[in-house]
Amino acid sequence: MKHFDTTALQKLPSRNRAHLINTCTGYKPANLIGSKDKKGTTNLAVFNSVVHIGSHPAMLGFILRPLTVRRDTYENFKETGFFTVNQINTSIIKKAHHTAASYEEDISEFSTSGLTEMYLDNFYAPYVEESKIKIGCKYINEYTIKENGCLLIIGAIEHLYISENYIAEDGWVHLDQLDTAAIIGLDGYALPKLLDRFNYQKPNEPTKSIR
Repeated sequence: MKHFDTTALQKLPSRNRAHLINTCTGYKPANLIGSKDKKGTTNLAVFNSVVHIGSHPAMLGFILRPLTVRRDTYENFKETGFFTVNQINTSIIKKAHHTAASYEEDISEFSTSGLTEMYLDNFYAPYVEESKIKIGCKYINEYTIKENGCLLIIGAIEHLYISENYIAEDGWVHLDQLDTAAIIGLDGYALPKLLDRFNYQKPNEPTKSIR
C-alpha cells in the first residue's frame, strides 16, 4: 500500500494532489445549483459538495470555494435569496459537466450546456427540467472555514419535487431507480448500485436487511 505523509502530499504536482485528495474520500453527490440575478440572467453550476444538514427543519448545505474570483452562484443567491439544487442523472452528465466552464456573467450556462430552465410554483430561481429530483432553497446563512477560506452555505428546503413512484412508504428515495449519478473527484461520473438496506440499529440486536 502506497503511503503519503504530509511532506509527500505537499511535494506532489498541484493537479495530482487535487485529484488524489478529491477522490480518496469516496463517491460524492452530483448536483447542479441554479440561480438567477435581479436582471434575470440565470446561472447553472455543477457541485459535488451538497450535504444534508437537518430534516426538521429541512436544510442542506454545500461548500463554495474562496471568493478570490467572481462567483456568480454566490452573488445571485446573496442578491435574491434563492437557489435550486438539481440532481444529475446518467442521461445528462455530459451537459451537466459543461457547466463547470467559466463563462462571462451575462452568459447563462443553461444555454451553453443545452439544459432547460424550468420554473415551478412561482419560485424565483430556475430548476433544471431534465433533473428527476429538484429542490428549491432559501439562503439562510454561511460560515467561513478559516483554514482555507471556503464557505459553507446553508439553505432551507422550501420545495422538493420527486415522482411519487420512487418514494418508499417510509420516505426513502430509490435513487438507484432514478439513475442518480455520483461524482468521483472533480471530473468522474459513476452510477452507484444499491447493495442493501438495514433496520434501525439498536444495541444487542442483529442487523437485519429491510430491502
